[in-house]
Amino acid sequence: MKTMKVHYLEIVSPDVDGICAAYEAAHNVQFGAPDQLLGGARTCSLADGSIVGIRVPLRETEEPIVRPYWLVDDIQKAIDLVKAQGAEIAVPPLEIPGKGIFAIYINGAVDHGFWQL
Repeated sequence: MKTMKVHYLEIVSPDVDGICAAYEAAHNVQFGAPDQLLGGARTCSLADGSIVGIRVPLRETEEPIVRPYWLVDDIQKAIDLVKAQGAEIAVPPLEIPGKGIFAIYINGAVDHGFWQL
């Protein structure tokens, strides 16, 4: 049986520094400088290889959100499967150089993502 794994947990908030400081204090981790390839997110790698990224909204209409990106072997197949189940594809598979391919879909009025390395 394959295990679900969050590869990237994206937190969008107008208070990036405050959230980073709280996580750093509570979990003894360190967030790096903004990564422009990830929308300016400050990131922290966790012991299991997953990444937490905290960034400000990228457009005026973007609301604060926490969005998990699930690791998949075949992102197009995963997108096709959730679309067949009624999900809306918000961002089709898109490559970030050196980081992999991501996609965003909306299911049950909640944002979700996939990530393929």
